[in-house]
Amino acid sequence: MNLHNDIFLIGNEKEFTEIALAVFNMQADNVPVYKQFINHLHINPSRVKSIKDIPFLPIELFKSHKIIHKDYTANLIFESSGTTGMNTSRHYVASSEIYKTSLINGFIRFYGSPDQYAILALLPSYLERNNSSLVYMVKYLIEKTSCNYSGFYLNEYEKLIATLYQLRNEKKKIILIGVSFALLELAEKYHPDLSGIIVMETGGMKGKRPEITRDELHQVLKKNLNLETVHSEYGMTEILSQAYSKEKGIYQSPPWMKILIRDPYDPRKILDKDASGGINVIDLANLYSCSFLATSDLGKIIPRKGFEISGRLSSSDIRGCNLLFA
Repeated sequence: MNLHNDIFLIGNEKEFTEIALAVFNMQADNVPVYKQFINHLHINPSRVKSIKDIPFLPIELFKSHKIIHKDYTANLIFESSGTTGMNTSRHYVASSEIYKTSLINGFIRFYGSPDQYAILALLPSYLERNNSSLVYMVKYLIEKTSCNYSGFYLNEYEKLIATLYQLRNEKKKIILIGVSFALLELAEKYHPDLSGIIVMETGGMKGKRPEITRDELHQVLKKNLNLETVHSEYGMTEILSQAYSKEKGIYQSPPWMKILIRDPYDPRKILDKDASGGINVIDLANLYSCSFLATSDLGKIIPRKGFEISGRLSSSDIRGCNLLFA
């Protein structure tokens, strides 16, 4: 089995399970932090026969531990955003090629080839720091476009609007990717008509504005930007794949990424698909770090459609999860 290639050739649930278990056994033996976590739980990896039995590493450990395969060094490091004095997550990526393969294959699956689009990005604050996985992602997609107007627009709202209008008049397919607080500023201060343009939010108030729900955000953007729907991207520093939502906040993930829902009060228990709880992510593209992560997001699986995010776990829930590794 060639895991590096096989993870991107998954065609059904059976293949996903087989490869996920192979990745689990490889990581359980070769990723020291994950191995220590499994030992702490007194789990014998050879007895894990179902993905529901796989232990999920609390994602907060990326803030305090270097999580990488013992035989590899990082050729790329992603670091999460945070306020001054706040611990940030660091993801040590052993293979930038796996990340790029996951990114481009996932994007093509949901939107087609990026060279069909003009991709414009509104990512202030993220552009102003190093090692942002979001900036890396968008920069790579922009490089794959064939439009000279594709690029980053830091705080140049008027220039951005003029460019969007020009591209739309030229019948270009356009994606505007932005963080929540910047898209809100665009919508509330300028009220541009962006009908016919794909507007994709990536989350992220980051202390810039009071937090609001995703539904509230989308309502404001739809009203002020004259949009029928708002798209969303679900990703994070600690994973190398992305899920996308084209409407109603329901995300779909690529075949090598899977969402499970855990009981917020019992992090080892996986809930039924119609229940809300903590989001566990299986990202097989995390081949040389850890593919099995318990995130701090709350959500539920929508059968035959995808999954939705409804909020964040409380700090007490997160501490409870981390007590597994105290």
